[in-house]
Amino acid sequence: MLPARVVAMCMVELQKLRHDRTELYTRAVQPALWLLVFGETFTRLNAIPTGGTPYIDYLAPGIIAQSAMFIAIFYGIMIIWERDAGILTKLLVTPTPRSALIAGKAFAAGVKALIQAVVVIAIAALLGVAMTWNPLRLLGVVVAVVLGSAFFSCLSMTIAGIVLTRDRLMGIGQAITMPLFFASNALYPVAIMPGWLQTVSKLNPLSYQVDALRGLLLGTQAHLALDYAVLVAAAALGIAAASSLLGRLAR
Repeated sequence: MLPARVVAMCMVELQKLRHDRTELYTRAVQPALWLLVFGETFTRLNAIPTGGTPYIDYLAPGIIAQSAMFIAIFYGIMIIWERDAGILTKLLVTPTPRSALIAGKAFAAGVKALIQAVVVIAIAALLGVAMTWNPLRLLGVVVAVVLGSAFFSCLSMTIAGIVLTRDRLMGIGQAITMPLFFASNALYPVAIMPGWLQTVSKLNPLSYQVDALRGLLLGTQAHLALDYAVLVAAAALGIAAASSLLGRLAR
C-alpha cells in the first residue's frame, strides 16, 4: 500500500498546478536567460575548457539541474503554509505513514522540475545544442531530474522542520542555493576548481545529477552507476530526515 499512498500524495500536490501555473511560467525565465546570455557569451569567449564541447552544449545540462533545484529548494515553504492552514495536522492523523507524505511531496517536486527541464531542453534545441533523442537516455534524464529534485525538496522540508517559519526558511534557502550551484560542475569542470572546492563538489549531490544529465544528453564521459547511486542514497536520506522532523513541524 505504501507506493499507492506515495502516488496519491504526489497527485494531490500536482492538482495544485491546475489552479495556479504562474510559478512554472515565471521560473522558466531564469534558465532561458542563463542559456541565452551566459551560454552564448561564454561560447564566444572560449574561456572555459570543456574538452571540445561547445560551451552552450556543456552548460545546458547544468541549467536543467539548476532550474530543478531552484524549484525544489523552497518546497519547505509549502509545508509550512500547510501547517499554518491546519492541513498538515489533518494529514498526520490519516493512516498514511509520514515517509509516504514526504515522498509524495518530494516526487511531486520532481514532476514540476521535469516541466522546467522540458522548457530548458526546448530552448537548448532552438539554440542548436546537439542533444540525444534516444528514448532510453531521455528516460534516464527523467530519473535523474526526479531524484535530484526529490533530494533538494526533502532538504528544504528538513530545514523547515528545524527553523519552523517561512521567513527563516526563505533566508536559508537563498543562502544555500547559489553556493550549491557554483560548488558543482554545472558551469565548469571540476578539474579547474581549487582543491578545496573540488572536495566540496564531490560532496554535492548536484554534481552527480549534472554529470548524469551531461552524459545522457550529450554522450560525454560520465559515471552513471555512481551518479544514480548517490542520487538514490541522497533522496532516501532526505526522505528519512524530513519524515523524522515532520511531527516537530506540526506541533
